[in-house]
Amino acid sequence: MEFKSLKNIETSFRQIRLFGIVYTAACALVVVCSVVCAFRFAEAQRQKIYVLDGGKSLMLALSQDLSQNRPAEAREHVRRFHELFFTLSPEKSAIEHNVKRALLLADKSAYNYYADFAEKGFYNRIIAGNINQVLQVDSVVCNFDRYPYEARTYARQMIIRESNVTERTLVTACRLLNASRSDDNPNGFTIEGFTVLENKDIRTIER
Repeated sequence: MEFKSLKNIETSFRQIRLFGIVYTAACALVVVCSVVCAFRFAEAQRQKIYVLDGGKSLMLALSQDLSQNRPAEAREHVRRFHELFFTLSPEKSAIEHNVKRALLLADKSAYNYYADFAEKGFYNRIIAGNINQVLQVDSVVCNFDRYPYEARTYARQMIIRESNVTERTLVTACRLLNASRSDDNPNGFTIEGFTVLENKDIRTIER
């Protein structure tokens, strides 16, 4: 009887120990699951923006990863610069306004072209000849494999005179640096090393 009692006590201890191990493992699993769920919830909350509308209503907007939009923003930045810099009308104030806005998107390399054009009387001839110059960007090719990002732009210029319209090719190259966003630079880039690679006549059409 004594041996049987000892055996029952030993079996009971084993059962209690097994129950303790199972209980501890279950608690650990619950804790781990709770931590993982809490982390995921916190990460999801960081992807949300709460906007107050006049302090009265609350609107929820999901934010997007900015890195997903950078290629599109880079191409738009380069496109906008070219449209502002090369689209000209025969009015001094309009030319200065457009060029000033374009130069806010680039470094001194673009200003050097502007100064060279002005010194050679290019803008004065635009005004005196009542010429409109319209730029159409065909494509912007960017390389995001290394920084600063390299970009090449393929465009056409339409030089519109009273007697004819001249179509010219325009191919440029530049590099893009990340910059702070502002009202003048909403895409957050700065163009550096701006270079005109090709600019030649294609055809002239009589009007």
